[in-house]
Amino acid sequence: MLPPDAPARRMARPPFPPVSQAIGLARLLCILGIVYVHAWTGLGGDQMAAQMGSAQDILRWTVVELFGRSAVPLLSMVSGWLVAGSLARRGAKPFLDSKARTILLPMILWNAIAMVLVVGAATLGWARAPLLGDARWIADNLLNLTRAGDINVQTAFLRDLFLCMLAAPLLVRLRSRWLLLVGALAALWWVSLFKFPLLLRPTILLFFVGGILARRHGLAERAALLPPWQAVLPFLLVVPVKIWLSIENGGLADFHLHATAAVDLLTRSAASLLVWRGAIALAARPVGVRLLEFERYAFFLFCCHLLFMWLVAPAIGELTGTMGSPLWPAFFLLQPALAFGFAILLAKAVEAVSPKLAELLSGGRLGRDQATSPAARPLAQAH
Repeated sequence: MLPPDAPARRMARPPFPPVSQAIGLARLLCILGIVYVHAWTGLGGDQMAAQMGSAQDILRWTVVELFGRSAVPLLSMVSGWLVAGSLARRGAKPFLDSKARTILLPMILWNAIAMVLVVGAATLGWARAPLLGDARWIADNLLNLTRAGDINVQTAFLRDLFLCMLAAPLLVRLRSRWLLLVGALAALWWVSLFKFPLLLRPTILLFFVGGILARRHGLAERAALLPPWQAVLPFLLVVPVKIWLSIENGGLADFHLHATAAVDLLTRSAASLLVWRGAIALAARPVGVRLLEFERYAFFLFCCHLLFMWLVAPAIGELTGTMGSPLWPAFFLLQPALAFGFAILLAKAVEAVSPKLAELLSGGRLGRDQATSPAARPLAQAH
């Protein structure tokens, strides 16, 4: 028999954090992780190869694998999860018009800005960066037509995500078994290493479909209830295999390449689960609420952090030294925070000059009177 105060104790438990808050935090954490993937080292290809196996190379590899590799899968799943709810409330045409304004247009604008600033700085001798190329180079750097651009490489994600959005009205109407088939085909495409510019990263479609399935079957909520050790365990199990394949760096030729792609997919999935569980844990704490106030700048950070790497980071690197120098690890670990500060200052400056331009560049997250990003509001209002 329960003691008389048992119901009171149950009532006193803090409410479970809403998934919408965890989504906002997950997006912020993922985009900060992407900054690590593109972090400034000051080294070229041969110099980076010479650093392989060093303490700083191991530090960089570990941070990128944990925080960086989870970013694209989790962002894709979050997008699929939100789309599954959004299309249930509005028609396909308003939905697609909205995604053209909030995904495709910002991608083109930011790529154009990056080309002008970075190529201009390189032409004037102010930065070590790509110079203006031929018409195909311009098309790829502006639209990510056949490959990711050389300057704003991260916006290739927006290109593939927009194509997933075009297919979303059909995908959300498919039965779960057909969605599983689509996801399996995308996974096979990735592991096969077959290149076809319909999608630059087939894994984006795989995890986008996974997000739709997660919304349909309540998987986000179930993953949020996992004990922390169960969220960590898959990552701990797959990382040794990933390390072994990285060290082996050869093996049975084609088999090794396909095995590496398959294990990379597992690593990204395991890291995504870990980051999602971390976002849930943060959402239950005051620090999560404070971080969520900055999530409205996360898309701006995603789009402009390569400007920081091309134009600002080398100046800081003059003080810290390149990878291999004693001060570089501290600079490396701080780069997401520094790039985020750069993005916030740039966003506030653009917002002060032209709220309309800020709205366009931020995909609708800035330029309007809102205290937090749409992800922090109730999902029924936001998407």
